[in-house]
Amino acid sequence: MKPYLSLIDTNTTGNRNDVTPLFADRDAFSSLIADLAQPFVTAGLDAVLAIDALGFILGTAVAERLGVGLIPVRKGGKLPIEAERLDFVDYTGRTKALELRPDAIQEGMRLLVVDEWVETGAQVTAAIALAERQGGSIAGIATICMDENEKTSPLREAYCVHSIWKDETLPGSD
Repeated sequence: MKPYLSLIDTNTTGNRNDVTPLFADRDAFSSLIADLAQPFVTAGLDAVLAIDALGFILGTAVAERLGVGLIPVRKGGKLPIEAERLDFVDYTGRTKALELRPDAIQEGMRLLVVDEWVETGAQVTAAIALAERQGGSIAGIATICMDENEKTSPLREAYCVHSIWKDETLPGSD
């Protein structure tokens, strides 16, 4: 396990871990960004597709590291213009939506999807669908952790997934 991952607060309520202590440590955050970006340095990317909200933090840093632009995928109702919208059911069982500017992606753009944690893949799948509707091509997915389960398996099969925190290192996973 990467040493900086010990900064993630796993002593939390509910199913989520708090990654923000890792973000607060400059050296640890820099190492995380280098590790997230590394497999995609030669992937010929045009942009990073970052998912609201913590994905924006990681995605911005990864895009800067890779020398490409950032395309934010917003939570439903946040864009101040008409937007392409897709509803999905998240890991809590609630229906939510993501939105993307209708002119955000040019046909054939190669994109790296970045989010901080992928529990069920519903949000990432929705972001990918929005990007593909506009003609984008997904080169990969980079995340601190993608849970290993039947809901994330289709993402792992269809895309190059780079998950820093391997599932076998998760607390309580024996």
